[in-house]
Amino acid sequence: MNSIQSDALEPTRDELTELTTVQKILRLAPVYGLVILTVFLIILFSVLLPNTFPTVLNLRAILSDKSIIAILSLAAMIPMVAGRIDLTVGYGIVLWHILAISLQVNYGVPWPLAVLIVIALGAITGVLNGILVEVAKIDAFIATLGTGTVLYAIALWHSGGRQVVGELDPSFYLLSGQWVLGLPITGFYVLAISLVLWVVLEFTPVGRYLYAIGANQKAAELNGIPTRKFVVGAFVASGTLAALAGVLLASKLRIGQASVGLEFLLPALVGAFLGSTTIKPGRVNVWGTIIGVAILAVGISGIQQFGGSFWVEPLFNGSTLLIAIGIAGYAQRKKGAARK
Repeated sequence: MNSIQSDALEPTRDELTELTTVQKILRLAPVYGLVILTVFLIILFSVLLPNTFPTVLNLRAILSDKSIIAILSLAAMIPMVAGRIDLTVGYGIVLWHILAISLQVNYGVPWPLAVLIVIALGAITGVLNGILVEVAKIDAFIATLGTGTVLYAIALWHSGGRQVVGELDPSFYLLSGQWVLGLPITGFYVLAISLVLWVVLEFTPVGRYLYAIGANQKAAELNGIPTRKFVVGAFVASGTLAALAGVLLASKLRIGQASVGLEFLLPALVGAFLGSTTIKPGRVNVWGTIIGVAILAVGISGIQQFGGSFWVEPLFNGSTLLIAIGIAGYAQRKKGAARK
């Protein structure tokens, strides 16, 4: 399922050298439009809400609340690079955060081992998704929706629909509760993961192969790229990051419950889809994904500080997702027209 094809629309240096200054601005506007909009919203809310928005306290709140979503967005982004979609990132986090706690509370597993078990299970889920998509040839949307629903059912069965509560090792809380340079440590996790993914996708053969598969899998196969191996690997990386997000959610909430987690699916997908509309339009990319999550965080924070109702956030996320998919589709059509 090539939900997002990896065809970048950013201008080349040769193209820019032939343009006037005004033409360069117009050419670069679609590339960095979302970045400009994010900066504009930050300035706007800072002017309108000078006592609450442009504060360190608000920055800490945004980083604390949205870091897990950012990690999930990056997890969803990896299969998208290869032209696939992974819905288990939103369903799996329900089971992963419950297991991270129940293994400690109900079975006495030390928290480091519990974390490793959860992350390993996330990777195994990625292998299963890869096999379903690449070997069984099931559409990625259907396969991961089915897998995700099964994971959610397991979470309901394992928890009995009740909260999983118990005394946990204080060190486990520090996974998400520490502060570094006055900011939540989860923000630095996002930065570290983003840097690693950026280097891998932009500067290594692995990244080039994944983008080639996302652009045209048949052509990639004809060029000798083992597409099946790399697509399965993309799902494994996605599952691993989703499990890590579940561990951090467990550390943050300190309880496990099946009613928590699904609300992360939509904003995670929105961030990943928005990532294909900026920095490198028409191509899913790391920093575009981070900007996508950032504009959601800034927009929702500002609206809520204006007194927005509880339904504003899902409305904002859903509307932004539709806009993101529309822009991504337009960018791909424009690229296709330019090639003809």
